[in-house]
Amino acid sequence: MSVALLAVLVVVAGITLTTGDFDLTVPEVLRALAGNGSGGADFVVNTVRLPRLLTALFVGAALAVSGAILQSLSGNSLGSPDIIGFTNGAATGALLVIIVLHGDMTEIALGALAGGLATAVAVYLLVFSGGLHGFRLVVVGIGVSALLLAVNQYLITRTSLEDALEAQAWLIGSLNSRGWEQANGAVIAVAVLFPFAFRYARRMSMLEMGADTARALGVRVERTRLVLLVVSVALAACATATTGPIWFVALAAPQLARRLTRHSGPGLAPAALMGAVLLAVSDLAVQRLFSPAIVPVGTATGTIGGLYLIWLLVTESRKSRA
Repeated sequence: MSVALLAVLVVVAGITLTTGDFDLTVPEVLRALAGNGSGGADFVVNTVRLPRLLTALFVGAALAVSGAILQSLSGNSLGSPDIIGFTNGAATGALLVIIVLHGDMTEIALGALAGGLATAVAVYLLVFSGGLHGFRLVVVGIGVSALLLAVNQYLITRTSLEDALEAQAWLIGSLNSRGWEQANGAVIAVAVLFPFAFRYARRMSMLEMGADTARALGVRVERTRLVLLVVSVALAACATATTGPIWFVALAAPQLARRLTRHSGPGLAPAALMGAVLLAVSDLAVQRLFSPAIVPVGTATGTIGGLYLIWLLVTESRKSRA
């Protein structure tokens, strides 16, 4: 199934790079990628389309792995950074930089990371006394998320119209105008954080069997949970800093990957591929279906994700009654 997802990614990448207002053939794209294309093709491929595509792929993968880790740790299908509040926390940190400090993209990214980590610390301290149980984590996370959402809206009302418009546009979540600075940031975040996630994947599978079983197998439970939680928050924060909040990819991608692969463990690699596919396909759809209007990809993922969340809640409710 991972091979099939890779094939889908290749197809989506090909369509993204060859179609649009300036259509190109596959040979023209390949020549542009090799540095031998015409001036127009080189600009369209290497300056406009490729960095946006790479940003979508790596941000989608980062969000999916972040969600897969949280769902595994909590044992709850609702355990994702956008539901638990880490995404809103990252948004709060970024908004403070945008509105108060008027920072550049690097400072916004650092602000988002700091906000996400601070939110994770707050949630962890609130649930720590009762243990990291799925239901408790989700409920506390939803409460913290609602509080941070109110803070974000308050920040927007207390600034100038220009800054408020910039902040509100950022909060929708978009890949529009994303260039190599954002693409490189997403690539670096994945390159740095994925090795930690995959290194701890086997221990995460043991944790799914229960804390006592994991301890008996030699896993340092609390340390493993803490490292994985930091990795998950950092991935979500870096993704949010790059594109703004992209909702529901972190929630849906790990579960869809599990259903397709029928993998009993966390399945980080299939989840990453599924997240990349979901975000790349969503961005391609808003570019081609709504052109020439500029529709943020966060609108598409939010709409589809909302429907998925309703289906998930109905399904879980039926399971609990069975």
